Amino acid sequence: MSTTATPAPAPAERALHDCRDAFVATLIELADADPRIVAVVNDSVGSSKLNPFAARFGDRLVNVGIAEQDMVGVAAGLANGGKIPFVSAASCFLTARAMEQIKVDAAYSQSHVVLCGMSPGMAYGELGPTHHSIEDLAWLRTLPGLTVLVPSDPAETAQAIRWAAQHDGPVFVRVSRMGVPDVNPPGYQFAPGRAVTLRDGSDITLIATGTVVVRALDAADLLAAEGIFARVLSMPSIKPLDGDAIEAAARETGAIVTVEEALTSGLGGAVAEVVVRRHPVPMRFVGVPDTFAPTGSVQWLLDHFGISADGVAAAVRDVLASSTRHRGDLPVGG
Repeated sequence: MSTTATPAPAPAERALHDCRDAFVATLIELADADPRIVAVVNDSVGSSKLNPFAARFGDRLVNVGIAEQDMVGVAAGLANGGKIPFVSAASCFLTARAMEQIKVDAAYSQSHVVLCGMSPGMAYGELGPTHHSIEDLAWLRTLPGLTVLVPSDPAETAQAIRWAAQHDGPVFVRVSRMGVPDVNPPGYQFAPGRAVTLRDGSDITLIATGTVVVRALDAADLLAAEGIFARVLSMPSIKPLDGDAIEAAARETGAIVTVEEALTSGLGGAVAEVVVRRHPVPMRFVGVPDTFAPTGSVQWLLDHFGISADGVAAAVRDVLASSTRHRGDLPVGG
């Protein structure tokens, strides 16, 4: 079941952070304590911000060049030899070019390989669909035995990396490039398969993951001004998924909107599978629909697909307007 967190600071107070900084600092901390920790990259030292790691542990960084399939295969071999490899590469290339190796060498073989998908979603906005990684959650959640994590802020990123280091099995972690605020409160403890209630509400539930959790929180503020009180669940673990929290949200709020910086078959599809089996309710999906995202800045792309406070609020109004449960008893904006 989900845990409930203290509300995060108001938007005006939020400072933005690059989760790659938390990733590298945590990896260095782990490597200091455990000589088994190694990094495997594909000419991605700079883009992964691994220069400080390379300076400290040059003999524990393997750069295979632009050869992503080899990168995952080498990491699996290192794991078989007793090392704990962290594979660090742009998520678009890691999950597309090396999908068979992720499936066979990591998931099927149950190798202790930590796959760190850097700059996921539409972080490489202007470079277009070849560099966007909007499919990764949909692809990877289908693989048996692979844990799929999407931290929402730097503190959660650090905790997810620490957990992955000690977990005896393959893990994929999305590591955000886009600046995000702290959304989890001091003292928060990450656990795979557990959602976090960041805001209570009884009229509808917003389930968000990663970089867009803050947008769901901002949408809840907009809706509260209209008399619509939205529960906000942060879902840092796509697989395993917190089915109990999803079922409780469906039973207690009667409608769900999912929010992700990915194809809506990622988090949205995963949540829908739980809802349809356990407690069907009206749903809407905010994310990238069945299309390749065009070229543009990150902010433009998010707005283009309605992955914004206004876009999420509009999806809430739409589902409530079409829901018999709410149509007669809640104010619905235009």
